[in-house]
Amino acid sequence: MAIAALVLGIVSLLAWLLPIVGLPVSIVGLVLGIKTVKSEKKAMAIAAIIMSSIGLVLTIINGALGAYMAVTGQIPGLG
Repeated sequence: MAIAALVLGIVSLLAWLLPIVGLPVSIVGLVLGIKTVKSEKKAMAIAAIIMSSIGLVLTIINGALGAYMAVTGQIPGLG
């Protein structure tokens, strides 16, 4: 499970560009990383937690900025 969490953490660092993809990928990677911290692959789990957390923060910021820009009419072609 640590390898899956690490892969999802790496993917979340790219998936944040599309918040609808980045949010579930980051959350699942974070949950898997937290579940595997007590295993023998602790370093991988910690790396997965860090990368998934960064991806989650970037996803939330990207989604919030996109919503703000859509509401205020700053996105060309939406109004």
